[in-house]
Amino acid sequence: MSIYLPIAEMPVNGLLILLLSGLVGFVSGLTGVGGGFIITPLLLFLGIPPAAAVATQASQIAATSASGLMAQTRRASVDWRMGLLLTIGGVIGSTLGVSLFSSLLAAGQIDIFINLLFVVFLGGIGSLMLYESFTAIRGGAAQARSPLTRASRTIAHRLPFLMRFPRSGLYISVIPPLALGVGVGVLAAIMGIGGAFILAPAMIYLLRMPTNVVVGTMQLQVFVTAAVVTILQASITQKVDILLAALLITGGVVGAQFGARFGARLPAEQLRAVLAVIVLITGMKLLWDMVAPPDELYLITGVL
Repeated sequence: MSIYLPIAEMPVNGLLILLLSGLVGFVSGLTGVGGGFIITPLLLFLGIPPAAAVATQASQIAATSASGLMAQTRRASVDWRMGLLLTIGGVIGSTLGVSLFSSLLAAGQIDIFINLLFVVFLGGIGSLMLYESFTAIRGGAAQARSPLTRASRTIAHRLPFLMRFPRSGLYISVIPPLALGVGVGVLAAIMGIGGAFILAPAMIYLLRMPTNVVVGTMQLQVFVTAAVVTILQASITQKVDILLAALLITGGVVGAQFGARFGARLPAEQLRAVLAVIVLITGMKLLWDMVAPPDELYLITGVL
């Protein structure tokens, strides 16, 4: 089934994109890790321009995180006060990120910039996930986490502008949540990712939030930030492709439901190790595409 994408100005196999988004959604539901940093490189492999891939992917993240937020709200697992601060930072960061995205797009440097960011992030994320998985499999996860207890104080407790967060049982500065939201918002705008792989550990180890409210609070920030990014990308850069977004949302939502059910039966550590290998291979493929010599060194585009 061939579908023409007007924004990307190219025909694509709609069934293939639907299948890939479903598989990524399945992996996301299986491991609990968002699939934004996987599906965007896959879209690049299919030949979709990086600008269109990043801008459109944000819509899929907004849809899937909205579904997750509703489920977490029913479980009373959302710290709304903390989520508001993270969301304010996310809106500021996404606005700055889209502005930078637009400037790089106008300068003709957006493609190489996106590829470089993904190479760095996929390499780092994949290595950390692989190390964590092997440590947990060997039985050393408890020892590795023992020094990081909620009783210990971090910079979030020492900075000014302290605020109480009753749902999380915290009394910390508002500066770290705002800064964290800004950083994730910038990355969401430039890379088309939700930022859950950054938010989750930062909220646990930096802010010292209890894990039972981390996921729900994170979903609130990711949903609002991704929605803002989608609106800004559509209005400023005009790189959001509605047809591509529909395929990504359909496949991702359906795949995530099956992945969540299937993942409950398998060891999480082994699943994360497999995902880490996939992430590393994807990063190496992107790096190879960037450094490998082209088939043709010269291309004639016109005749005078």
